[in-house]
Amino acid sequence: MSRPDAADVPPFLTAAGLAADLERLGVVAGDMVMVHAAMGRVGDLIGGPDTLIDALLSVVGSAGTLIGYTDWNARYEDLLDADGRVPDAWRPHIPPFDPLSSRAIRHNGTLQEFLRTRPGARRSASPGPSVTAIGARADDVTADHPIDYGYGPGSPLAKLVAAGGKVAMIGAPLDTMTLLHHAEHLAAIPGKRIRRYEVPFATPGVTEWRMVEEFDTGDPVVDGLDEDYFATIVEAFLASGQGARGMVGRAPSVLVDAAAITEFAVRWLEAEVPG
Repeated sequence: MSRPDAADVPPFLTAAGLAADLERLGVVAGDMVMVHAAMGRVGDLIGGPDTLIDALLSVVGSAGTLIGYTDWNARYEDLLDADGRVPDAWRPHIPPFDPLSSRAIRHNGTLQEFLRTRPGARRSASPGPSVTAIGARADDVTADHPIDYGYGPGSPLAKLVAAGGKVAMIGAPLDTMTLLHHAEHLAAIPGKRIRRYEVPFATPGVTEWRMVEEFDTGDPVVDGLDEDYFATIVEAFLASGQGARGMVGRAPSVLVDAAAITEFAVRWLEAEVPG
């Protein structure tokens, strides 16, 4: 069999090349970075999603921390009744949430499950808002995550803001920036939708069911906002001269300061939603 022509060999991307792209975007050593990525847009990577994780960790270094939004792959929401409870007949069939083993939710993309299963990764114990963290402050970021209102004070998102962290959107749609759920929580606006639903938790020898309460993150938090209004906020933030755009691999990417965009989003919501 003849050797393929060099022109026929796919142009694979390397961790070193992605690291250079991340540095040009504005990621630096010591950063705490929450990353969202659409791996299909990044390009062909030798090693797959681990290559992007390697690149991110090499740039933030030993003093940095990488965060991914994990959620969990529960798939039982259609069973909930009007009070947010699971019918008795279904309860034995629903696997409980275990931060050590429950899969990351699939529609957040493949990167999050790769982060969750990375050696040394830590995961917070609040199911829907759960995050995975790797690096110097992983234990702190994931510790003591509130079960109720898990996007608010004391959450990993609040810790990201307090630490002067950043959010990287690597080819990911801008309306998937999870940090803006923290802004929804903080904004002083009327009519926020509240969601209450049962969650099964894995405890030694038994499944413990608990009602969880939080502001609704599945739809805009109040009536009258567009379905993709997170993207509107991020675009307005970038248009104001804040944040950075660039390419990571072949993916158009965005990097923003977590505290700055949270403050911007709170102001935007309070101006947009009548008091």
